[in-house]
Amino acid sequence: MMGETPEIRTQAAPGRTFPVNVTTFEPPVRLRFSGMPFGLFRGVRTYDLSRDAGDATTFHMREEYTGPPRGLIWRSTPDLGPAFDRVAQGLKQRVESGG
Repeated sequence: MMGETPEIRTQAAPGRTFPVNVTTFEPPVRLRFSGMPFGLFRGVRTYDLSRDAGDATTFHMREEYTGPPRGLIWRSTPDLGPAFDRVAQGLKQRVESGG
């Protein structure tokens, strides 16, 4: 998994794929990947899982953008909150169904 370059698809941009590099893979607690479109802009997404004392699992997803065109790209990016919520809900349903 480390160093691989999967392609991400999203409902926010139907028909497009986004190649990313897996930079951290620490099962079962962390996955981080980054993409660098045109070499000027970098997006890093991190998924973390943690357990509390009551044995409940918390899922945390963070996306960070860096690079000179960040402001321009950020303003043209649609609200990704609903897409992130769908990722979290899909993960929750899959885990709770045993899938």
